[in-house]
Amino acid sequence: MPTYNGHCHCGQTEWTVKLDDPSHILCHCDACKMLSGGECTLNTLTGKDDIKITKGKLGTYDYQGDSGNPVHCYYCPNCTSHVYHHQTVMGDKIVIRTALLDGGKEFKVAAEIFGKDRLGWQPEIAKTFPGPPQ
Repeated sequence: MPTYNGHCHCGQTEWTVKLDDPSHILCHCDACKMLSGGECTLNTLTGKDDIKITKGKLGTYDYQGDSGNPVHCYYCPNCTSHVYHHQTVMGDKIVIRTALLDGGKEFKVAAEIFGKDRLGWQPEIAKTFPGPPQ
């Protein structure tokens, strides 16, 4: 499984993550739009044990996801770049922000989720799920 290096915007936090499939899943949910200030976020799924923080410490906060279950968010406490989220409904899987990974610009888009929340002017890029993948 390939390993990728990641870092936040200010450089205070760094990590490595192992990915089975180095691709983007575009998330159009309203929470991601609010967190990023953009039209979607670039993510992929991996196991909780596949990420190692190599520099700095992450801050955390929780919110309630669409499932009604908690979502734990992990971010750089200085610049607030969101490194990953753990949606408890997903068990031992985490959602890694792929735009923060070295080489992430080269990843292909594998799917889109929360297509029901996509902005009207955005074109469909990949197979789209109305909510989380089924």
